[in-house]
Amino acid sequence: MAAWLDAFVATFGLIGLGAVLRARMLTDGAVWAGMEKLVFTVLLPALLVSSIGAVDLSKLPLGSLAATIWGTLAVGAVLSVVLARLLGHGHAAMTSVLQGGIRYNNLMAFAVAGAVHGPAGIAMGGIATGLIVPFVQVTITVAFALGDGRRPRPLRLVWQIITNPLILACLIGLALAVAGGVPLGVGGLLRALAQGSLAVGLLCVGAALTPGALTAQPPTQLLTGFLKLFIMPAIATALALALGLEPLAAAVAILFMAQPTASTSYVQARVMGGDAPLMAAMITTQHVAAMVTLPLWVWLLAR
Repeated sequence: MAAWLDAFVATFGLIGLGAVLRARMLTDGAVWAGMEKLVFTVLLPALLVSSIGAVDLSKLPLGSLAATIWGTLAVGAVLSVVLARLLGHGHAAMTSVLQGGIRYNNLMAFAVAGAVHGPAGIAMGGIATGLIVPFVQVTITVAFALGDGRRPRPLRLVWQIITNPLILACLIGLALAVAGGVPLGVGGLLRALAQGSLAVGLLCVGAALTPGALTAQPPTQLLTGFLKLFIMPAIATALALALGLEPLAAAVAILFMAQPTASTSYVQARVMGGDAPLMAAMITTQHVAAMVTLPLWVWLLAR
């Protein structure tokens, strides 16, 4: 019960506080845009470097963990595209359904994994993030690039991938893990930055929610949310069992797949030509629904 309270009261409390602060006190959107940039480029990368860098890679089930995560994402991507086509959506809306189906809120994922499984959960979450982010970013970037019959530009695609702060942080963390860990002194700085990432990040998640968008295209929101919050973790569960993935790695993989879509999906949809209003609606409804579905998945994993 204590783990459940730590995982969800604090997480959703911070999200709710972010929404209140945006509505009542910090109403300037530029303030939150700056905070989001700080989280994405500094605080969350620090969390990834510090957590991954402290892992003993020789003891990790990397093969089965990668197969579980990549298999789930691959199936989810196909189902998302098929769902969008069955609903009659064009390319712009399809990219938003795809983001809603396979992207995840890594800040919530770390908060829940850390509260339920402690430092080991955060460390394993760092490894999971290192597997998820490249796959998702490549898939999403290619999907946007294929719009209107355009062919993707390989060099631009590679540049977008290698300059992604989260991917860079994962690579640095892996390099430090191979080299024996985070150097003394640097580790303290990284941990200090990492401690602020979850609180500030979850406040930003709350500030980004748009209640006015809840009624936009209800069937698309409902079906995409069901895919993201139920089907994706169910696929991860089946693959983890089939591959014999050890309990902690399996639990973290399933919890990460059970997260609502990333709040930054809206920015990517707006910048790259997706259906931004639909994306904003799915972000909001999935986070509201996750208040019920995430505790359910934690309870099922505990059982």
